[in-house]
Amino acid sequence: MSVEASITEKLQKMWDLQQVDSQLDEIQILKGELPMEVADLEDEIAGLETRCKKLRAGVKDAEMEITKMQSSAKDAENNIKRYQKQLDEVKNNREYEALQKEIELAKLDIQLSEKKVRDAKTKLDAQKDSLTIAESKLEAKQKDLDAKKVELQGIIEKTEAEENRLRTQSGKAREGIEQRLLNAYDKTRSTYRNGLAVVTVERRSCGGCFNNVPPQVQLEIGLHKKIIACEHCGRILVDHSIAFPETTAHV
Repeated sequence: MSVEASITEKLQKMWDLQQVDSQLDEIQILKGELPMEVADLEDEIAGLETRCKKLRAGVKDAEMEITKMQSSAKDAENNIKRYQKQLDEVKNNREYEALQKEIELAKLDIQLSEKKVRDAKTKLDAQKDSLTIAESKLEAKQKDLDAKKVELQGIIEKTEAEENRLRTQSGKAREGIEQRLLNAYDKTRSTYRNGLAVVTVERRSCGGCFNNVPPQVQLEIGLHKKIIACEHCGRILVDHSIAFPETTAHV
């Protein structure tokens, strides 16, 4: 096989690969940002679930602490009643003063417990408010995620067979291209949002960046003596005999 035929074959394979990959790109465009949005929502929901779990545990601990302090205050009240009953049975001032001191200490314990309960209830209310907000946000995010999953699944069901067919076709198309060209092709595709790495010359301009292609370069592209890339964007340039062989064959 001549050098010219070899270069022509390489260009044709590169062009064919680009056409398949462009169809795959169209499917990804159809999915849009949905896969990323779903992943982001799943991460956000996981974070909210962890936060809700911690807040619920905090609420439970606060409620237990309040119950404990209220029980302590109740014990102090019972002690006061017991001490007051004992006052009627004292036999000397020393016992009387000792009981009075115990009563005062018990009253202080009650006051301290009541203050702690008030502070704990204030903190508990704040935790409950935070939990309500977090749970509401979690519910909204979950509904949003469910809706996006349904939307994405609908697109996947419509395009899955075609996408699998095109991926298989793309893999086969790559088998006949040398690695050096594939590396350049993949790098160029990843550089540009439209994923075009192989383009035609349209109206004396690069079909990718639309910069002018000099007449001499256009002539060289048509001769298929070597693979030529746009000097501005690096995309491989092909002429219409490669891109549209059936049309040019009748010209």
